[in-house]
Amino acid sequence: MRRSHRRPALRCLATLAFSLVALTGCSGESGEQAAATSPSASASATPSAPAGETAPTTAPGDGADPAGTASPATAASWAGTKQFVQIDDARTSDGRTYLSVRPAQKKAHPQFEAWVIVPGEGPYTEVRMADDATVLLSVPLGDGKHPASYSRAEFVSRLTAQSSPARSRLGYDLSFDGQGQVTRLQSLYTP
Repeated sequence: MRRSHRRPALRCLATLAFSLVALTGCSGESGEQAAATSPSASASATPSAPAGETAPTTAPGDGADPAGTASPATAASWAGTKQFVQIDDARTSDGRTYLSVRPAQKKAHPQFEAWVIVPGEGPYTEVRMADDATVLLSVPLGDGKHPASYSRAEFVSRLTAQSSPARSRLGYDLSFDGQGQVTRLQSLYTP
């Protein structure tokens, strides 16, 4: 009897998945418009778009200004969107915080109330955090399972204290303002 209930449920889920793909990927909008209007993946188990589809990235020195920040064209492509990313490095310079990011994917963990991070590919892009950005951290960067507020300086010190392999297993939901600056950063709980 259980098997007979699974098939219709699987068909419904498959139909829903294909419908979402058709609505978001085949709508005829440009990539920037689709990214700005697509629903956030932070509240669902649906993975983010594959690396490079929602926002182009630049190689270090390619399209960057002399200070090493992302070019206006790159920052503009992230403007007004929500992205799931990995952060390779973070730094503070002249009172501003910069993050080295690249798109990634997240999937619901099959056994725990947590996420599995699927690393992205390609170069990292440096983006700036807004001066009033909200930083919410959970384990392993934060002290608890549930996100709590931290300062930008505390986030930078906690991230840079992690080894490079440990950083590659972490993922973040970022929200960008109209100028392409990060206004909200939230780390995902990883067991």
